[in-house]
Amino acid sequence: MAVSFSLDSLPPIAVSGLRFSLATLFMLAWCYFEGCGIRLRGRAQWTRSIICGLLLFVQIALFTIGVKLSNSSHTTLLINTYVLWVVAFEHFVTRIHRLNGRKMLGLVVAIAGALLLTLLPMASAPQATDPADQATLPGDLLLLASALVLAVKIMYVQASLKVIEPGKLIFWHDLVAVVLFFLVSLAFEEVDPAGFTVPAVLGLLYQGILVAGFCFAVQAHLLKKHVASQISIFSFSTPLFGLTAAMLIRSDAYSHWLLVSGGLVALGIWLVQRNGDGETGQAKKIAPDQAGFENKESNRGGPDQTISR
Repeated sequence: MAVSFSLDSLPPIAVSGLRFSLATLFMLAWCYFEGCGIRLRGRAQWTRSIICGLLLFVQIALFTIGVKLSNSSHTTLLINTYVLWVVAFEHFVTRIHRLNGRKMLGLVVAIAGALLLTLLPMASAPQATDPADQATLPGDLLLLASALVLAVKIMYVQASLKVIEPGKLIFWHDLVAVVLFFLVSLAFEEVDPAGFTVPAVLGLLYQGILVAGFCFAVQAHLLKKHVASQISIFSFSTPLFGLTAAMLIRSDAYSHWLLVSGGLVALGIWLVQRNGDGETGQAKKIAPDQAGFENKESNRGGPDQTISR
């Protein structure tokens, strides 16, 4: 929801570039204190970092433009459908985390909620207090596309952690995306200095340091040891909290259908992530390829800047 305050007065791609510039600086400090260094070693690390950066650029561009064309309530619900894509990928593609009947039901329920929400702007959706916060079908579709790309990026980041450390990967994927954001923004957008209002700047600081910086770094560390679909155990609560905050802070329109959609998405995610014993327990661990990673590092020779200070 913080991104909406920045988009009230600043263009979307510029907001993305500023947001991840802050995240890049945060990750530079993270890598220093973690002692992993930032130098990329070998073609594999360069390739993985560039592809992750390209995925980040596409995902955040779709997301930010989608937020601009939609509202906070729809953004909160639709972007969290990435969890469903991750679960589907792990079942049908990587086969790491298999779906049973209950999880399949959860996917169907959550997808139904997302579809209901997406169709609201075409039907009888209520009008928001702020005309700038009107949800549109193009905006919702962009948010759904962003959720799909986010799921692909999460899976690719997890695969990349076999050859590169989490902090270093997030630093470089931020940096690659920042360069692309600013090139596109300079070519197609105009930034008015008057747009840097207090809400816009506070929104950028929150998004850049806490979300794009700290949260992405922690997520990458978790992905190194845990199944991707199980690192967001409590994400089923996000749509409900997001809806409440959007209505209270952004004055998004209240609708019974909106609450039904939020409840379906939350219920679906909970069913997908609920363990067989009836609890949403700890994330399932996966065995990292630590031996292979260490062998690759030792064979390159030279001082090791990637593991410890």
